[in-house]
Amino acid sequence: MRVRPMAVLAQLPFACVLVAATWIRIIAVRGYPAPHWTGDSPSYLEAALKLRPGETRPSGYPILLWALKPFHSFTVMVSVQHAIGLLGGVLVYLLVWRAGRAAWPNGPDGSAGRLGWRYLVPGLLGAALTVPVLLDSYQIALEHMLMSDSLFTFLLLAAVTAALWRRRATWWLGALAGMFAAFAAVTRSAGLPLIAVILLGMLLRRAGWRPLVAALIAFVLPLGGYMYWFKETYGQFTVSKASSIWLYGRTAAFADCAKIKPSPELRIMCPPPDEDPQIAPAFVVLWTADSPFHRIPGWITGDQANRMASDFTKQAIEKQPGDYARVVVRDTWRSFDWKREPYPTPWTWLEYVFPKGESWDDEQALVAEKYDPSGGETKVVQPWAGKMLAYQDRMSMPGTVLGLVLLGGLVFALPHVGRRGTRRRLLGPVRHWGTGALMPWGTSLALLVIPAATADFDYRYVLPAVPFACVALGLALLPSPRRVREDPVGEPGPGQDDDEPAAEESLSA
Repeated sequence: MRVRPMAVLAQLPFACVLVAATWIRIIAVRGYPAPHWTGDSPSYLEAALKLRPGETRPSGYPILLWALKPFHSFTVMVSVQHAIGLLGGVLVYLLVWRAGRAAWPNGPDGSAGRLGWRYLVPGLLGAALTVPVLLDSYQIALEHMLMSDSLFTFLLLAAVTAALWRRRATWWLGALAGMFAAFAAVTRSAGLPLIAVILLGMLLRRAGWRPLVAALIAFVLPLGGYMYWFKETYGQFTVSKASSIWLYGRTAAFADCAKIKPSPELRIMCPPPDEDPQIAPAFVVLWTADSPFHRIPGWITGDQANRMASDFTKQAIEKQPGDYARVVVRDTWRSFDWKREPYPTPWTWLEYVFPKGESWDDEQALVAEKYDPSGGETKVVQPWAGKMLAYQDRMSMPGTVLGLVLLGGLVFALPHVGRRGTRRRLLGPVRHWGTGALMPWGTSLALLVIPAATADFDYRYVLPAVPFACVALGLALLPSPRRVREDPVGEPGPGQDDDEPAAEESLSA
C-alpha cells in the first residue's frame, strides 16, 4: 500500500474542521455537564432503567442509555452522543471523498494533476460539506439532548453509507445497510419507511439481487425481533401502542367536524373550537387539558384511544384530502424559514438551544436520580457556558440554507449530460442523479415530509435531514466515475493506488 503525501495533505481541511468540531463539543460538555431535558426525556430514561420497550415510542435510544448506565453519569452520556455526532460528520466526508476520487482518479502515469488537484478538490469539497453537520450549533445542541434524534441520524447515515460505499454493493454491504436501517427504525418510527428509499437507490445502482435480498432480510429480522419483544411485554406484535395517536394530532390542524360528520362515539375527538394561536393544534389535542384522551380510559396508551384516533383520522383525511395536503406542504416548508419561530409552543422551540439559566422539576429529578445519583439537573458552568452561548449566536444555520443545499442536490445534476447519442444526452442527468444523489436526497426530503405528514412540524425533526442533503449535494456536483485502466490480471492500474476505490465500485454511476 503506497501512501502519497498529497493524499495525506488533502485531508488537512477536514482535519481542521474535525478539530474545531471536537473542541466546541468539549466546551459544550464543560459548560453544560448534564443533558437538555424535554417533555419526552423522562419516558426515554424510564424505558432505559426498566429495559423494556416504551409504550408510545420505539426504544432503540433507551437501549443505548441502558448500555451507558454502569457509568452512572449524564456527562458520559452526552459525551458519547457528541462522539456519535462527530462520527456522522466523518461518514459525510468519506462519502464525498470517495465519490471525488472515483470521479477524478490519478492519470495513467500516477499523476494527481497540477498541485495534486485530483486529491485536493475532493478533500476541500468534502470538508466544506461537513461544516453544516459538525459546526452548526443547532446540531451540537441536538446531540446534547436526552432524546433519540442524534442516534437516529447516525444509524440512518450509516445505512446510507453502506448502501453507497460501492457502485455495486456486495451482499454484506447490503446486509449492513438493512441492519442499520432497522436499528434506525426502532430508534424513531420515522425511519420505518426509509428502507424503501435505500432499496430503490440500490436497485437503480444495479446492486444485484443478492445485496437487495440481504438488505431486506437484515432489516426485517431486527425489526421483527423488536416487535416480538414488544409483544412479550404488552401483548401486541407492533412497535408502539400509540401508532395512530400522532397522526390524529396531525388532523387537528385541519379537521372540521361539520364536514367529517363523525359518529357520536367519535365526536369527542373533534378539535376544540377555541384554540390558543400560540400553541399548535396537535399539541392542544395531545398534551393540554383540552385533550380528548383525558376522557378516554387508558389515556393515549389505551387500546380504545388508539382505535378511536385511527377511526377519526381515516374519516378526516378521506373527507378533507386537500386540507390535509395543504398542512403537510405548509409545515414541510417551515423547514426552510430563515428564522425560527415559537412553534409548536412558545417554550418547546427554546428547548433545542443551549439555555442561559437552569431549570428543573420534580419528575425529572426523581427519574434522573435512579440513573445518575449525582442528578441530571441542568447546570450552567462559567466561563464555558458563556463561550457556548456566544458560539451559538454566531454559528446557527438558517433553514433557508438547508433549502438551498437540498435544491442544489437536485439541480446540480443537470449539467451532467451524456456525450454520445441524443437519448443518452437527455438521460445523462437523470442517470447521474438517480444512481448517486437520489438515495441521500430522497432520505433528506423524506425526513422533512414524514413528520409533517404524520405528526407535526418540530425544529428538531429538521436537523437529521442536514447530513443527507450535504451528501446529495456532493454527489450531484461531482462527475460520474471514470474507469481506470487495469492490467490483464485485474490489478490496479498505474493511475490508481491499491488503497483507492475502483471507479466501477464507487459511489455513483
